[in-house]
Amino acid sequence: MRKNQPSDQSAAPFSQTGAPSINEPQSFQGQPQRLIDRVVNLLDPAGNILLGTSLDAATASVRRGDIEAVRQIGGQFAICEQAGKTIRMARSIGRPMRYFLAKRAEGPALIIAERIDEIAQQLQKEGLSDQFNPSYTRMVPAHHLLELQLVGCPDPNPVLTRFFAPKRNRLPADIDQIGANYIGRLAEVCDQWLETIPETEPIGVMFSGGIDSGAVLIVLDYLMRRRGQSPSRLKAFTLAVDGDPSDSVQAREFLKKIDREMYLEVIDVPKHDLSWQDAIRVIEDYKPLDVQSATMGLALLKALRNRYPDWKHLIDGDGGDENLKDYPIEENPELTIRSVLGNRMLYQEGWGVDAVKHSIVYSGGQSRGHVRTSAPAAALGFSGFSPFAVPNVIEVAEEVPFVALTDWNHEKLYGLKGSIVSSGVRQVTGIEMPTYPKQRFQRGAADAATFESVFPKEDQEYRDVFKTTFVDKAKLLA
Repeated sequence: MRKNQPSDQSAAPFSQTGAPSINEPQSFQGQPQRLIDRVVNLLDPAGNILLGTSLDAATASVRRGDIEAVRQIGGQFAICEQAGKTIRMARSIGRPMRYFLAKRAEGPALIIAERIDEIAQQLQKEGLSDQFNPSYTRMVPAHHLLELQLVGCPDPNPVLTRFFAPKRNRLPADIDQIGANYIGRLAEVCDQWLETIPETEPIGVMFSGGIDSGAVLIVLDYLMRRRGQSPSRLKAFTLAVDGDPSDSVQAREFLKKIDREMYLEVIDVPKHDLSWQDAIRVIEDYKPLDVQSATMGLALLKALRNRYPDWKHLIDGDGGDENLKDYPIEENPELTIRSVLGNRMLYQEGWGVDAVKHSIVYSGGQSRGHVRTSAPAAALGFSGFSPFAVPNVIEVAEEVPFVALTDWNHEKLYGLKGSIVSSGVRQVTGIEMPTYPKQRFQRGAADAATFESVFPKEDQEYRDVFKTTFVDKAKLLA
């Protein structure tokens, strides 16, 4: 896991940039300022990937609580700032942020971190480990500014204000125009990301030959050539468990069709290197599909780290399915096509922060599930970037008139992503991109027999391992 020194601010406002807080009140509801006793910020600013904005500007926007300015923060980020008695937190999908309010006789102690285990370990250092329970941690939901007043007992209730509220159905029902806008925005974001990486640094694409990772690879190839940079720094990493499963076959076919076979590097991993129990520990969650995906990602990245000890930068296609609603609705009894197409960012955020089903421990949708991708990368020292999951790209996806294009038909919806993305890639890069039927990462990286032999058949097994890992404090703090 990423290790960094906590920002330990006792009886003083804090800032991720070290700048003084602004508009600091001298009291709050008659309480003296000394009630703010201890705020420990374990977030490493280096974990943010800021695009088109500086860290100073981003943190100042959050500190002020300026919703419009927070919306302008580009990239993936998790930022916590303090102004007087007010703590403000904001994040995008790509980086988690949790907090825990501990009670002490001297006043409350607030701990902010990416991970549950970081909070548990900090509580142990504070002599407060008896208060720890994973269900007492809180996740800041993506796309919201959370405000918390540190005023002691009773516990303050956080106030959530949405900073990202994309308008829906703004584009005409024209596949070519939608594709040009969507992939054009993806290219803008990827180009900004390239600006943050030294030209000598290699870049790895988590690649399956699917629509989303394929689009990312082609766009990066195009952008690097346009910049006059050598594309030899680019690699497409594909996982193959015990042989030559469908993803590695598909990846070869994809790259052969676009004459880019030189990018492919298949990472062969034996079945015994797959551990869904380790994946639960890394992502700190028990949702079967996310655990399965993280299991494959963790195996790939461990092998990659062994092969390339100094490799840092990775990019992936996570978020593409959520954006263009390319999940089989039939597999989830809670969903209908009307709920999928009728609710803003349902796959990105779940049912929303005001819904009964919303989890205050995890949030919902990809806001919860993105740890399947981000946590394994962070655990192994990589800097991972998911361009489809940044607000500027999601914004274009929400403008797509899904109902007009599908007339509420499942099969039309499932065919939509390939049409939009391939059209956009052709218009932006000039390359005809092959498209293949959707397949989940965990299913494509191994054959069916291997998958069935590795993963539990009952969901409860995932929950049981989570419980023994995160409720047994001795194991968590070891």
